[in-house]
Amino acid sequence: MLYLWRRRVRHLLQRIYNFPRDTRKWVRWKYELFIFTMTALFYNEFVNMGYCLEVMMEPMVWVVDHFTKILGPILVFGVVSLTSSVVSIVYIIGLPYYWEKSPELTCFLMVLGHWILINVIFHFIMAAITEPGTPQKGILISEAVSVCKKCIAPKSPRTHHCSVCNRCILKMDHHCPWLNNCVGHFNHRYFFMYMVYMTLGTVFIMSLGLEIAYYEIWLGGETGGGLIDALDLVLEDRSSQEEEELEGYPVRVNGTHMMPVYGGTVGSPVPLEPSDNEAETELGSYWYRFSIMYTGMLTTGVFFSLGGLATWHGRLISKGETSIEAHINKKETERLEKINQFFSVTFTVKSC
Repeated sequence: MLYLWRRRVRHLLQRIYNFPRDTRKWVRWKYELFIFTMTALFYNEFVNMGYCLEVMMEPMVWVVDHFTKILGPILVFGVVSLTSSVVSIVYIIGLPYYWEKSPELTCFLMVLGHWILINVIFHFIMAAITEPGTPQKGILISEAVSVCKKCIAPKSPRTHHCSVCNRCILKMDHHCPWLNNCVGHFNHRYFFMYMVYMTLGTVFIMSLGLEIAYYEIWLGGETGGGLIDALDLVLEDRSSQEEEELEGYPVRVNGTHMMPVYGGTVGSPVPLEPSDNEAETELGSYWYRFSIMYTGMLTTGVFFSLGGLATWHGRLISKGETSIEAHINKKETERLEKINQFFSVTFTVKSC
């Protein structure tokens, strides 16, 4: 009898010991059974991870296709408004500051700054209003490489369909919502030069505005109270802030005025709020510094975003590619490398 109990306990302990391993085997078997069932029900030879991701992104693509056209004019208005605000601040703050410092230097900076501004405006307008180019209709395209599934028309080489504009674009790079236009064969140059001159403009403003920001924000300007003063208060040695005996006389405060008390006699009330001139000076100093910080943060953000984008597009242009072609060529290169083949793209240029 004792032998049977020992055997049962030993068997129970063995099952407890093997429980994690048996659980893993059971879960793996159920998972494999689920995969086998799903594969048997929904198997498709052409289904892969890329196809699944494309299906999952269909709602996002639908939103982009239907709302980018609506957001385009709003974003264009935003670009014009932000650029105009920065230019206005440069005229109001930067121009008087450097004119007092050196009229000769200011004249040179005005010529250089207006040259950059004119190029920014010109290339932005041309990139926005210039048609990117579409395949000609009604003629035989001997170089057609495929048929557009949405336009049901032959596609020239390097042509892609834009879902926002609902047409095929020659040498399409992308649809730019900030221009409310596609970037293609005829306006790619204007788009790239707009980014270059906008980046130069931000460098121009940041390099000249650094001195103004240092004087007004760090040192405090004419009114004082800059960041260096606040930093001195924070870093001041606490040991030197010993409580000293108060000197003066008691006062009474009623919310708007302060009244000194001399031996039980109340003196003339003194207003707590600053005078109108002091309030106007303080408000003007606030908006002055706010404009400087606003311009600095906006130009810095534009410099890094457009500067990086311009650098990337310059690299693509040096290789004769658009952003879409760069993606396609990269995928084809990786695919052919797996089978030990070399991928190259050649274009034939015909003289008119």
